[in-house]
Amino acid sequence: MTFDAEWSALRAESTQRVDMRLNGVTAEEGRSGGPADADLAVNQDNLGAIGHDAYGLRTRLSKEGDHARPSTFDAAIALTNGNFSSGSALLKVHDRWQTHMKTLLDACAQISNHLDYTKAAHAKDDVQIAGDLISVSKLNEYLK
Repeated sequence: MTFDAEWSALRAESTQRVDMRLNGVTAEEGRSGGPADADLAVNQDNLGAIGHDAYGLRTRLSKEGDHARPSTFDAAIALTNGNFSSGSALLKVHDRWQTHMKTLLDACAQISNHLDYTKAAHAKDDVQIAGDLISVSKLNEYLK
């Protein structure tokens, strides 16, 4: 087998195994998506929207998820002081709700912060890569 034939076969085989494409989209894929079998396709706008939604969810949850806490706690104390066994159970519900609320708030904050960081890091990397590229004319000088 000649080098050209072998090289063509290897190139054809490698294009069948590609799951991700960087810095390019074929004409039929358009700007809105990638190949049908791609695992992940994200752009800066998607990251920003998801991060914004996570931040908004955290903000709303921190305000609206705490409405029942004071009255639940007061009811649990009143029931406990009245020698009702349901008072301690209601206090457990209160404490469990608080624990889960804090966990969910932390998760929303982590998502928002991580996506903000990812978006900024990718933008910084893009600027650095663009600055590090050698112009074509400079490459031509090296090839002469």
